[in-house]
Amino acid sequence: MIKPTHIVVLLVVVLLIFGANRLPEIAGSIGKSMKVFKKEVKELREDEETPVAQQPPAQIPQQPQQGTYYTQPTQAGQTAPQAAPQQPAAPQQPQPYTDGTVQQ
Repeated sequence: MIKPTHIVVLLVVVLLIFGANRLPEIAGSIGKSMKVFKKEVKELREDEETPVAQQPPAQIPQQPQQGTYYTQPTQAGQTAPQAAPQQPAAPQQPQPYTDGTVQQ
């Protein structure tokens, strides 16, 4: 348990270490720090209490399916050009990794 004599001894040691001129500056600095700390704690608690607004899921644009093509309407007597179906590209062979150094 802390006794009053312990507090007095602690204050005397602090006074000897920092000096009488710096004690008001130190006390003011500690006060400002505590004020900022309390403000941040309060904001964190408010953020936790405020429920996050439910946002609808983002719409994913639909990709055209492979093999379906759009053709323009034609007038009588014209024929629409037929698009050739695209062949999937052949997979490339993996290339060996080189770090740019020359081996001798």
